[in-house]
Amino acid sequence: MTVMSQKEFASGESVAMDLDARFAGDEPSLFARIARWAGPVLSLAMLVAILSQARNVDYRQLIALPTAPLFWVAWSISYLATPVSEWIIYRKLWSIPLNGLVALLKKQVSNELLMGYLGDAQFYLWARQKTDMTGTPFAAVKDVSILSAMAGNAATLALLLVSWPYLSLTHVGVEARTIFVSLGVMLASSILVFALRNRLFSLPRQRLWFITGIHLARIGVGLAVLAFAWHLLLPQLAFSWLLLLAMLRMLVSRLPLLPNKDIVFAALTMLLLGTQAGIGTATTQIAVITLAGHMIIGLFILVSDAAIWRRMKSA
Repeated sequence: MTVMSQKEFASGESVAMDLDARFAGDEPSLFARIARWAGPVLSLAMLVAILSQARNVDYRQLIALPTAPLFWVAWSISYLATPVSEWIIYRKLWSIPLNGLVALLKKQVSNELLMGYLGDAQFYLWARQKTDMTGTPFAAVKDVSILSAMAGNAATLALLLVSWPYLSLTHVGVEARTIFVSLGVMLASSILVFALRNRLFSLPRQRLWFITGIHLARIGVGLAVLAFAWHLLLPQLAFSWLLLLAMLRMLVSRLPLLPNKDIVFAALTMLLLGTQAGIGTATTQIAVITLAGHMIIGLFILVSDAAIWRRMKSA
């Protein structure tokens, strides 16, 4: 790394090192106590969220599950795209073990069922317990999260440009003013991050480009297999509708601090499209399947965590 690039990332790295030092200090501190109790508290919150969300599951949708094997392959790839891509990133940064994928699945479930970025905090606490990791875990988690949002903004803008000619033709009920406001918010946030990049980012530039590339690949693969799943449920659906659904899904995914984005997306398609071409029903069914997947995986992870805590207590 050149002297210039070292100075470029010094500001962001110093903040990350300060926070990591507070958590890693040998003397008992407020930060250390928070780190010790936050994991179990967040796990308990996730259990409450799972039990609460059980009321929102339309079990009639689960009874009429799709039978096509390709649908389940596509849905599984779409569901696992985020944790697997992040495992590749952290494998590069920390040589993270394979069981880190479980922590990343837990992160995804927490973000979806509780609130966005709570899962990131939970994953940071998990990372702090891994003594063989080098560098500053907070710096890595922070940079990965920011670049994920930036890649999502770029993908949404690209989808918006590609699907724009179809908006007036398909009559989805989205006003141009709403589209431009969303576009302005995404552009403004991206410009702000770029302007403050020297203070925000801590990792070297080559690592940042690697992370960005993985995020873009994850978004592309995730949208492609999700569109294929929609196609299997609605083979009569035109390609233009698949583009519009992908754009709406990306717009919903950009909403911060919002749990159950798949449920919100399904509700949005029902609101805008009604029962047209069965799109609302299909998106609702996928949303219910995804919610059920969050609940099953979350319960499995919580049971595993409880067993680990019991062993640690008895040791």
